[in-house]
Amino acid sequence: MNSLVTSMLNKWAKDYGMYLKRISSDRFVAVLNEGILSTLEENKFGILDTIREETARLNIPLTLSLGIGTETQSLPELGALAQSSLDLALGRGGDQVAIKLPTGKVKFYGGKTNPMEKRTRVRARVISHALKESIVESDKVLIMGHKHPDMDAIGAAIGIRKVAQLNQREAYVVVDFNDLDHGVSRLMEEVKQSKDLYSRFISPEGAMELVTDETLLVVVDTHKPSLVVDEKLLSRVERVIVIDHHRRGEDFIENPLLVYMEPYASSTAELVTELLEYQPKTEKINMLEATALLAGIIVDTKSFTLRTGSRTFDAASYLRSKGADTVLVQKFLKENIETYIARSKLIESVELHEHGIAIAVGDDESHHDPVIIAQAADTLLSMDEVEASFVIAKRTENMIGISARSLGDVNVQIIMENLGGGGHLTNAATQLYDQTIEDAKSQLINALVDFFEGRSST
Repeated sequence: MNSLVTSMLNKWAKDYGMYLKRISSDRFVAVLNEGILSTLEENKFGILDTIREETARLNIPLTLSLGIGTETQSLPELGALAQSSLDLALGRGGDQVAIKLPTGKVKFYGGKTNPMEKRTRVRARVISHALKESIVESDKVLIMGHKHPDMDAIGAAIGIRKVAQLNQREAYVVVDFNDLDHGVSRLMEEVKQSKDLYSRFISPEGAMELVTDETLLVVVDTHKPSLVVDEKLLSRVERVIVIDHHRRGEDFIENPLLVYMEPYASSTAELVTELLEYQPKTEKINMLEATALLAGIIVDTKSFTLRTGSRTFDAASYLRSKGADTVLVQKFLKENIETYIARSKLIESVELHEHGIAIAVGDDESHHDPVIIAQAADTLLSMDEVEASFVIAKRTENMIGISARSLGDVNVQIIMENLGGGGHLTNAATQLYDQTIEDAKSQLINALVDFFEGRSST
């Protein structure tokens, strides 16, 4: 295996005129010029596919990750850019190339494999211990998810609040009460019955008044500063921890104290449940807290059908043993008839394209909730002969949302990143501003053509 990979890489370097040197058992350093790089980009780095496919034949599938620095004459800066690119490529699940420019812009190629689920719980235990120490060293804990929070963000936030409570620290969940969808609103109605828990939900303005130099902020279910509930709060707090299950994007919270990002995980609620298992057992997790975490897992896995590993069932089993109510979860997830009809109208507009691509578009007059757009994409994916689905619809007067889903063969993350968005290999989205639906559709089709042309040439 070692000889096979080395000979393939040496041949690749020779074919393109690069200098390649092995620096450790699993690392190489390559020196090339801008001309060679542009040729490699034209061929979409076919070496990724070659390594993956050839090693898979020997039943030990290995993947290659490349970090490239470019467009600067300073050698130390070039090295730092290359290392930073490699960290980014590995943080997003490997099997891809990241090219970082001094401006901070990053280009990605590859990323066709789903990250492997890790079989060891050592990392979860280490992170749980580090989280406990950070909480104990702070005077209070603030927890914040992303804008327009879903069950996963709220469930994970409730879980982290419990972690703080088990370590005798006050914790508050920061939410914008005017920005909740139907499911989360139903969960909040249930939370209102528990006065102690409901009193821990505060607005961004209320959170700003509580901040001191010793305050810890835990950001869950996102790692992008632009997506958090309140960016002012993020910049105000110095000690920040990030817990997320999305693939790492180029936009990342600056200088976090601790980062727990596992792209293999089904949901942030799954990660938080594992962290909870290693915390002090000073109090029991109550039924509502366990149910909120389970709801996060169920929503993000589409009832245990997508991105579900053995660890997902372990986490769900643990929550069930703590009293999580599956019937209550279904009550949270019920939808109203208007939502169902709006989604059906979007699906009715579907067009099937080659490569198993389904594209549905809303009209220029109607505004749709992002959840409906995402659900329409999910529904299309369950149709016969559909490999990937894209739904384009107006969210506000000047913003169009595109939701993308795939079964794994089409990397919708890369397609959405080309349009300024991001997400997962099988689940991604973007927003476009001040454009018509038709403009958005033609941009999407161009991104699809670019993606499939790149695949066919590798």
